[in-house]
Amino acid sequence: MSAMLQGKVAAVTGAGRGIGRGVALALAAAGAKVVVNDYGVDVHGQAPTTGPAFDVVAEIKHTGGEAVANSDSVASWSGAENIINTAVKQFGRIDIVVTCAGILRDRMVFNMSEDDWDSVLAVHLKGTFNCVRHAAPLMREQRAGRLITFTSGSGLFGNPGQANYGSAKAAISGLTKVVARDLGKYGITCNAISPVAATRMTITPEVIKAREIRKQQGIIREEKALAQLEDLKPEDVAPMVVFLASDHAANVNGQFFLCAGGSISLVSQPRAIKTIYKPEGRWTLDELDEVVPLTLAEGLVNPAPPRA
Repeated sequence: MSAMLQGKVAAVTGAGRGIGRGVALALAAAGAKVVVNDYGVDVHGQAPTTGPAFDVVAEIKHTGGEAVANSDSVASWSGAENIINTAVKQFGRIDIVVTCAGILRDRMVFNMSEDDWDSVLAVHLKGTFNCVRHAAPLMREQRAGRLITFTSGSGLFGNPGQANYGSAKAAISGLTKVVARDLGKYGITCNAISPVAATRMTITPEVIKAREIRKQQGIIREEKALAQLEDLKPEDVAPMVVFLASDHAANVNGQFFLCAGGSISLVSQPRAIKTIYKPEGRWTLDELDEVVPLTLAEGLVNPAPPRA
């Protein structure tokens, strides 16, 4: 395990706290040299500070690893470019990029402001694209690389009060699948992690309230049958990231893994599960009214039924 990533260079965004910190420490423990990126903002994306990134670098160096801090914002094109360039300047190459950086601006869709939307999309979606885009030419030239993005149950399954976050995470899923196809022939893989863990982004009052609303409405989410969220450690996500970053995962590409505590699940790709056919012509509304309830819509459950 300690030599699994020997000689590799990794950049981890949002690595100053939570899941990103756990990933950076685990990559370093596996032998990688790590660029620890963190803009140092609060959970809402405000009040930046350089402290968290330097703290994690100190942890890595204390255990004999090699790391350097970077405090650029992934939402900035030039900032993301500098994150990747830091890896090249300090360690000579870039082999692994893990995009953990994120913020929350939870609101019900009827209360969400334009800034709430733009800020979250900028960090999650544009930030992921920025980092992938700047790393891709270098990885393509060396014909090897590992890109590991972070999606979420909010994007895969839906969460009340997270139209911005869920949209960004769903878009990252699409980006992951396209990048996997774009770069796979060059020996580069792109996979996504959907984490469930207790962090400052998942145990906020807003998120806890959203979980209670789901329970009241009978909405089944990925944490069903898992331990209490507060018991799921952010460090538990890291081992699967390290595996996907290694040569052992060379043929794993365009896949999604749900990581929660000791549980790791492969998430299915979207697929058609029911189909109705009409031999000739298009369906009429009367025909659909008769056929759909007995076929395509049979057994479907409304995730948020109207209140009585």
